[in-house]
Amino acid sequence: MKQRFRSKAFKDESMALIERCDNIITGYQAQGLRLTLRQLYYQCVAGGDGLDPIPNTEQSYKNLGSLVSDARLAGLLDWDAIEDRGRRPRRQSQWDNISDLVDSAVRAYRLPRWEGQRCYVELWVEKEALAGVLEPLASEFHVTLMVNKGYSSSSAMFDSAQRFKEAQDNDKQLLLFYLGDHDPSGEDMVRDIRERMRMFEVDYLTVTKLALTWDQIQKYNPPPNPAKLSDSRAKAYIAKHGTSSWEVDALPPNVLQQIIRDAFKAEIDESLVKAIKAKEARDKQRLREAAAKIMQT
Repeated sequence: MKQRFRSKAFKDESMALIERCDNIITGYQAQGLRLTLRQLYYQCVAGGDGLDPIPNTEQSYKNLGSLVSDARLAGLLDWDAIEDRGRRPRRQSQWDNISDLVDSAVRAYRLPRWEGQRCYVELWVEKEALAGVLEPLASEFHVTLMVNKGYSSSSAMFDSAQRFKEAQDNDKQLLLFYLGDHDPSGEDMVRDIRERMRMFEVDYLTVTKLALTWDQIQKYNPPPNPAKLSDSRAKAYIAKHGTSSWEVDALPPNVLQQIIRDAFKAEIDESLVKAIKAKEARDKQRLREAAAKIMQT
């Protein structure tokens, strides 16, 4: 929804960039995706829309943020298109009537989709800003999504280990799909996860970094950033990869989603999921019928 709250005259160069952002946003909205400001910025930096890329600098990012804010206030960009993952209200649940509560319960009812599967899988991501892209996939495949915000706290790692240990006790193969930047810390986090999980007695966990990988950098050519020289792991990283680093946010959201979807599909038996969904549908119908009888009394 575009809504104007303030009038503002933009220079021709600014209007051209606003129109470019609007076209990018419209394209992703057609796919059911909302962008963060960082993701929008990287689409402008990449120049994949046939236009000249904007500079890949921190100042350029700040300038785009200011321009997008002004353009939204001026009614030129959709308010619903860009999300701020770090500032979400925590609203309390409420319903207008019993019928709405029943509808909500029916929608929420889901059987364990990985029942009978040979493995237990979780999806972890370094950045909260990507959660909006990943949550639909986590819901579709019914897996735990963990936003670890860099190196996870001991509490978060311990709690995660308990989930994996429960699956381990049930003789499941343990898989963790990880998404993070290709920089000194992002490359080291796979090692950190493995070692800390072993410390918490998760013995046979396979940690796979789905993105961002070196092969993906070569294939999709995301815009680079300088490697952080202050990072204690920078020396080893630079010796292997050079002085550039890349953020996982720079991959187009649809590309990132396809990478994850392919990884899940390679591990799941679709016939088992189909049978579970069929039982789930029957259960939902019985729930609706039982609720209807109760409301009639």
